[in-house]
Amino acid sequence: MNVAILLVAHAPLASALRSCALHVFPDAAMDIAAMDVASDDPAAATCQAIAELRAQWPDQECLVLVDVAGATPCNLARQAPMSGPDAILPPTELLAGVNLPMLLRVVNYRHEPLGTLVARALAGGTQGMLQLAPADHAQPTT
Repeated sequence: MNVAILLVAHAPLASALRSCALHVFPDAAMDIAAMDVASDDPAAATCQAIAELRAQWPDQECLVLVDVAGATPCNLARQAPMSGPDAILPPTELLAGVNLPMLLRVVNYRHEPLGTLVARALAGGTQGMLQLAPADHAQPTT
């Protein structure tokens, strides 16, 4: 069974990341949900909405990816009741710093165990960041 992926980020980033992932992996639509958090969204309602999104996968482990550690979407995802000793849901892990390379890696390997997927997510996120030299525009490309 695949690990579910829940994106929680400043609006409209979560939905945009989901759209990009589904462009590459259209078969993953059932495994990915997005929660865009607007600056004026009520905190309690947003926490509840995040928990409800998580609950749509009652039999799946879940990886929650947020954009910025310590920012509102991250804090609300951390507060949302998603798993724990009293929860009936399978384990959930939370990672901050989501980027497209991280997400594509996660979607590609979502069939792996949650712990392995966390390691792949962290590697994919960092390996996707590179400093590149500008292209020499004077040379024609072939």
